[in-house]
Amino acid sequence: MTSIAPSQTPLSTAATAVASTSSTTTTKTDDNTFTFPPIYAFPPFFTLQPNPTTLSSQLLSWSTLIQSYCRFHRLFSLTLVDALSTPLFSNTSIARKLSIKDARTVINWMASAEGGNRAEWITASGSGKAAKGEEAGRAWVYWKRPEEWAAALEEWVERTGQKGTVVTLYEIGESDATKREEFHGIDGDLLARSLQVCVKRGKAQIFGAEGSEGVKFF
Repeated sequence: MTSIAPSQTPLSTAATAVASTSSTTTTKTDDNTFTFPPIYAFPPFFTLQPNPTTLSSQLLSWSTLIQSYCRFHRLFSLTLVDALSTPLFSNTSIARKLSIKDARTVINWMASAEGGNRAEWITASGSGKAAKGEEAGRAWVYWKRPEEWAAALEEWVERTGQKGTVVTLYEIGESDATKREEFHGIDGDLLARSLQVCVKRGKAQIFGAEGSEGVKFF
């Protein structure tokens, strides 16, 4: 595939041009009605470009798309080898697919300070930077970072008048009482990490045996 040379139109500008000449401003798939941005229909988007300015814009666009897609589908983590065949990374209508190497580069950028720490690799020894060759790794996708989930939990407790009340992790993440909350269905490990932020803020206390923990908010 031909890369965009430094003298050519940047990826974001070209995508805007594509969108402006289209009868619609988005590209839809049958993926449960998720609406993809116009740049998703632009073939070079699926190959990371060598020009630094173009690449920076491209990485930001990928990060925004991944976060939006995961938020829509209530996904808190991705396993690359599985995700690569989904519409997130593969646009069958234009026969383009992000390579696993480029997908790793995108996640690495999202996991950096430049990328807003919007992802984090989940390795055998815990969370951290993916080791060389760990292409099949799983990563958290932080459409809300742990500290943002902590704030959402604290707001929910305040709004529902549950300060001083003991609630279980199951009640927070899986009960009918939280069905309308964004944290409903949250991964258990991510919930635990977010609650630890509340604890460090002096907003909560966790107690009980593993698997039956309770938390009291202050």
